Amino acid sequence: MLENIKVSEWMSSPVTTITPDTPITDAHQIMKEKNIRRLPVVGKQGKLVGIITIGDVREAKPSDATTLSIWEMNYLLSKLKVEKVMTKDPITVNQNAPILDAAQLMLEHKISGLPVVDDEGKLVGILTESDIFRMLVKSRVNA
Repeated sequence: MLENIKVSEWMSSPVTTITPDTPITDAHQIMKEKNIRRLPVVGKQGKLVGIITIGDVREAKPSDATTLSIWEMNYLLSKLKVEKVMTKDPITVNQNAPILDAAQLMLEHKISGLPVVDDEGKLVGILTESDIFRMLVKSRVNA
């Protein structure tokens, strides 16, 4: 039964995206406002060029042990662009792939979300651990 389920049936779409020149502070604000932990990064013609996670944002922030003032830290962060901290050329999954293949990819690469692309490589959604958990719970309820 699970073997026949496609990624497109459970992915989140449409997906919120940003561009490589987005300030990291803006990316963080979008994640907080939309309560999401990752943002696909799209370049020219909407081509997927990377992904940034809440963990990437946290790592980019200065250490609590810094001697910088809060104003200096905020100024520096406002100048830092997503392209400097994003994961370039992220692992993706095709929308027509079996969801079990996507889950296997996530396990193998120790990642919690995959950008979903169509046959032309265009971003069409995102699949996260939460989507897979939702599918499993729903399939159990319907069994």
